[in-house]
Amino acid sequence: MLAARLYTMRKLPSLLARTLVSGTNGSPLLPDMAEGHLPIHVNNELFVAWCQQKIDEHKSRTVCPEVRSRLRDIVGASTNWRDHVQAMQERKALHTLLAKRQEDLPPRRMKDSYLEVLLPLGSQPEIREKYLNVHNSVRFGRILEDLDSLGDLCKKVIYPDCDIKFTGNVSWVGKTSMEVKMHMLQLHDGDYSPVLDATFVMVARDPENKRSAFVNPLVPESPEEEEIFKQGELNKLKRIDFSTASLLKMAPTAEERNVIHDLFLNTLDTKTVSFRSRILPPNSVWMEDAKLKGLQICHPQERNIFNRIFGGFLMRKAFELGWATACSYGCSRPFIVSVDDIMFQRPVEVGSMLLLSGQVCYTEKNYIQVRVHSEVYDANTREHHTTNIFHFTFMSENEVPRVVPKTYGESMLYLDGKRHFAAIMKEI
Repeated sequence: MLAARLYTMRKLPSLLARTLVSGTNGSPLLPDMAEGHLPIHVNNELFVAWCQQKIDEHKSRTVCPEVRSRLRDIVGASTNWRDHVQAMQERKALHTLLAKRQEDLPPRRMKDSYLEVLLPLGSQPEIREKYLNVHNSVRFGRILEDLDSLGDLCKKVIYPDCDIKFTGNVSWVGKTSMEVKMHMLQLHDGDYSPVLDATFVMVARDPENKRSAFVNPLVPESPEEEEIFKQGELNKLKRIDFSTASLLKMAPTAEERNVIHDLFLNTLDTKTVSFRSRILPPNSVWMEDAKLKGLQICHPQERNIFNRIFGGFLMRKAFELGWATACSYGCSRPFIVSVDDIMFQRPVEVGSMLLLSGQVCYTEKNYIQVRVHSEVYDANTREHHTTNIFHFTFMSENEVPRVVPKTYGESMLYLDGKRHFAAIMKEI
């Protein structure tokens, strides 16, 4: 089964610059879940009361379609793609409702944002096929799409014929951002047991998604909640430190420079006295030969309620390409170990040509570190813009060849992959 090879992931949360609905007591049907086309059930006291009222009023109508419609009404989103331009114009009027200061917003408690979402793989077999892969186990890309961003994984099997429950709540807030803790549990013998946890950061935006917006302050109510809130502060500092140490900003350390120089010396042709004469060591693969690419045209079907491409869809496509890259490199079925540092740097517009590039950037024994770079191509300007960077760690059934960089740029990718891999191994 899939999770027989799953291990604890790194606990550094990823940054998702995503639009939020103001407040935490709004409709608790998660936008990301609805946009991922899940046949879900939501459990929230206020929400259930509203649903019961709707059921009483309209006995012949189902709840879920009305929920999606209600959510679109709340945020002013269009139901039909052809109306999206007018809808976005109408959203400008919502600027007058934005708070000028965070202090003007009422404080919220963690339990105010708590909700549960049920994915009925066991009780509704008709939806199961969407989540099955050729090995008759769960498609991890679908789970990744549903969660939208993973933070931690547990050593648990994900069964394709048992109901899955997602729970989540806001665990920390800053001025314009918030950290959300999510948990995935699966039903076994009448009880739900933990399968994986997720931590992600969301950034509040104004109605036109042009500027940041204030979020409600969060008030912890118990010592346990105080610790959770403090961990959110520490996670923020970790994100800052990790960004500061990026190889795009800082030179490699002395130890890392020695690693790269040793790799270079091992590839020199001893029969010639030339820095240009390079040979591939035994049981190795040049990094330039360890990549796969894909193209995705972004249709309106995959849009979110703000008429941009749904982030979970992008994550699923990136994971599937990363898996294929690892499979091609290791010549066997790879198993996911870690999903780490998913950065949403800019939104993907509907109609974009999305270019995905999967690159094996580091290997060790039977581990394969894959980096997937996502960018959009503007056919009018012929410009490329990075939208996301994904890091996946896979485990192959057999020991894999060593990937070897040839250029300085590839050497930086190698070190970046090595850093991610080392951080993940500390958590295992």
